Amino acid sequence: MPTIPTQITFKFLIFWGIAMLPLISHSQSLSLNLPVFEDYMRRQQLLGNLDSASSFMIRPLYPTQAFDTKGVDINETFMDEGTSRFNFVLPDKKGGVAVLPVMLRGQYNSDYAFGINNGPMIPNSGMQYLFSAGVYFEYGPLSVQFQPEFLHAGNRDYQGFPVEHDGSTWIQYYEWLNTSDIPERFGESSYTRLLPGQSSIRFNINEFSVGISTENLWWGPGRRASLLMSNHAPGFLHATFNTREPLQTKIGAFETQLIAGRLESSGFLPPQSDYVYRNTPLYVPKREDWRYLSGFVITYQPKWVSGLFLGFSSVSQMYRSDMESFSDYLPVFNGGKGPESITRPDVNKRNQLSAGYFRWMDPSGHFEFYGEYGSNGNSRTLYDFLVNPDKNRAFTLGFSNLIPMKRAEEYLQVGMEMTQTGQTVRDVILEKNSWYTHPYVRHGYTHRGQVLGFGYGPGSNVISADAAWVKGFNKIGIQLEYINHNNDFYYKRFEDIKDWRRKYVDIVPGILAEWQFEGLLVGASFQYVNTLNYKWYLENHPRRYFVAGLDRKNLVGKVGVSYLFK
Repeated sequence: MPTIPTQITFKFLIFWGIAMLPLISHSQSLSLNLPVFEDYMRRQQLLGNLDSASSFMIRPLYPTQAFDTKGVDINETFMDEGTSRFNFVLPDKKGGVAVLPVMLRGQYNSDYAFGINNGPMIPNSGMQYLFSAGVYFEYGPLSVQFQPEFLHAGNRDYQGFPVEHDGSTWIQYYEWLNTSDIPERFGESSYTRLLPGQSSIRFNINEFSVGISTENLWWGPGRRASLLMSNHAPGFLHATFNTREPLQTKIGAFETQLIAGRLESSGFLPPQSDYVYRNTPLYVPKREDWRYLSGFVITYQPKWVSGLFLGFSSVSQMYRSDMESFSDYLPVFNGGKGPESITRPDVNKRNQLSAGYFRWMDPSGHFEFYGEYGSNGNSRTLYDFLVNPDKNRAFTLGFSNLIPMKRAEEYLQVGMEMTQTGQTVRDVILEKNSWYTHPYVRHGYTHRGQVLGFGYGPGSNVISADAAWVKGFNKIGIQLEYINHNNDFYYKRFEDIKDWRRKYVDIVPGILAEWQFEGLLVGASFQYVNTLNYKWYLENHPRRYFVAGLDRKNLVGKVGVSYLFK
C-alpha cells in the first residue's frame, strides 16, 4: 500500500471541497466527537423510535442510511429542507450539500491531566479547546466530507511520576514507558494543532462504501470503553471498506469494516528521559518509523433472535520498514497460530489484538446488556485459549435501562459499565505483557501519543455508574467512577516487597447535563477527582505501616456546544 502523508490527504480534501461546492446533500457520518448526539440516538433505539437493526458496534454511524433520517437531524425538528439555505438537494436529485454542525468543546483540569474519549484533546492541565466545522458534498456515488478540527491546549506544567520514587521503581516504570508511546505531557509550552479531523472521500454503492478517511472509529458495544477502537486518540489516516447500513440476508443482518491505516508517534519524550541509574540510561529511544495498521470488524444479528448482536474484531500493527510480503498487509487473517514454546520472529514483529462482543437490547423494556472480551495477541491456539482463557485477556461488561416516569416521554436512565485491562495471570504480569504495550513495536497501540482503545491505558481497571433524568435530547444526571491505574505495574513493582498500600486510585463523582435550545445542543459536566496514592507514591514512616500516600484533588469541567444550521 503506498504511503499517503496526512498533510497531502488534508490538501486533497480541501481541493475536493472547493471542486464540489455546487453539490448538495445530507447523508454524512455522525462524528464521534460531537456531544449529545450519539447518546440521544442510542436512547431512541432503546425506546423503539429508531430502527433496531443497527448494532451501534461499528461507528461512526450514517443516520440517513441506518435509520432513514435527515442526516444528523435525528428527530427532524432542527431544519426544514424546503426553506433551508444550508441543506438542499440538486434539481437532478443526484447530489447535494450540507453544512455540518459547528462544534466547540472546552475542558478544564485544575491540577493534573484527566479525561478520556475526547478525540485529539491531549493530557492537559489547565484549559483546552476543540473547534470543528465543515461541509459535506455528494454527487452520485461520490461523497466528500470536509470536517477539520482545531485544537489549542494551555498545556500547563504539572507533577507527573514523582522524582522522589527510588531508582528501582523508576527502572520498572520505564519498562512500560519503553514499550508504549504515552507521554505525560506534550512538550513544555502551549499545544496547537489543525487536523483533518472527521474528513473523508468515499465511493458509495447501496449499503457499501470505500474510500480514504481520517475519522475516529469505535468498535464494540461499550458506552464508555472500547478495547480496540475508540475516540480517545485523534483520528488516523486510513483506507476503508465498510457498510453504511446493515446488510440484510436470509440468516440475518451483517455490518462490517476493513481498514488499512497509518499510525504516527507523538514526537515527545517520556518523563525524566535523561534519568540514569547505576550508569545505565533508563530511556531507550524508539524507532523513527510510522506503523501500518490493518483491522477488521464484523457484526451479525441473527434472524431468529430479536435484539441480539454478535461481533468480532481484530487489529495488527507493525513498523512500515518491516513489511516484506503481501501477508503483512492483511495479517488480521493470518495470526500465525502455534504452540507458545515455538519462537516465530515474523509474528513477534506484529502487535495483534482481537475481541469478541455481544449486545442484547429489548425496546419493549428499554433495556440493553452488552459485553466485550479481548485477547492481547492473535497467535494462541484454540487449545491454549480453552486451557487458560484468562491469560492476556481484557473485558467490558455493562447495561443501560430507561425507566418510564409519570410524565410522558420522561425517563430515568440508569447504567453501569466495568472494564478491566489489568492482568490476573502472574506470569503475564512478570513478563510485562500489558495491553497497549509491545516489546518489539515499542510505540505500543497508540497514535500521536494516545491509546487507540481504552483511554485509561495499560493495566487499568474501571467501574462506572450513572443515573439521569432524560427527555428527548435533554438530560440531567450524576455519575460515579472508580479507576485503578495500571495494576500490572503495581503488582510487578510492589509484589516482591509485599507492599499492598500503594494502589493508584481515582474516585470520581460528577454531575452532567445536556440540553437542546432549538438548533443549539449544549452538554456540560463537572467532576471531582479524588486521587489516592498519586502515581503509586507514599513516604514510609518508621513506626506506622498504614500511612497516607500522595493524595491529591483535581476539578474537571467540560462544556460542549454544537449548532445545526437551519
